[in-house]
Amino acid sequence: MAGLFISFEGGDGSGKSTQVEALAEALREAGRNVVVTREPGGTEMGGQIRNLLLHGGEMGARAEALLYAADRAHHVEAKVCPALAHGAVVITDRYLDSSVAYQGAARDLGTDEVRELSLWAVGGLLPDVTFLLDVSAQVSAQRAAARAGGELDRLERAGAEFHEAVRAQFRQLAEREPERFYVLDASRSPDDLAGEIRGVVERLLEERA
Repeated sequence: MAGLFISFEGGDGSGKSTQVEALAEALREAGRNVVVTREPGGTEMGGQIRNLLLHGGEMGARAEALLYAADRAHHVEAKVCPALAHGAVVITDRYLDSSVAYQGAARDLGTDEVRELSLWAVGGLLPDVTFLLDVSAQVSAQRAAARAGGELDRLERAGAEFHEAVRAQFRQLAEREPERFYVLDASRSPDDLAGEIRGVVERLLEERA
């Protein structure tokens, strides 16, 4: 792949979307070709899957995991890989690590099983760097509620125990793959986080050059 693939992970309300937008803006100002996307919902088909997942009512954990994998497979084939092949910096708000944390750990489906499913769906494609915005489940819940104006989606309503399990799994994933993950304290100011993230990405781009 000629481009650079970047993912942002963390619990709901951790500030991922803010940092995705800040990084994309900085890179575009520097003249980079940037593609911003998200999971689920980074494509037209993915948008329909996202609506099912977040607002389609209750569903079994296995069905949930398979829908995420279907979205991810189409997302990578239709959007991510073509953009990387054209040399773009692709920034995604969530990728397969979210499935490992949410469905594998918090839904108790098994982290190894969910990871293997996701890797198969994307043909083994992993980001060059994954920024994990780490913040307590309590703070995440407060931010998510404020952002949603009280109208939480199905996952945001899952409860404190669920979100603590998600956070713990993200941290374990980062410990297992320190060469890919870059962990940030998301309780810091957005501007401080954006500056540090930008510095990491600039170094990666210089190494590629």
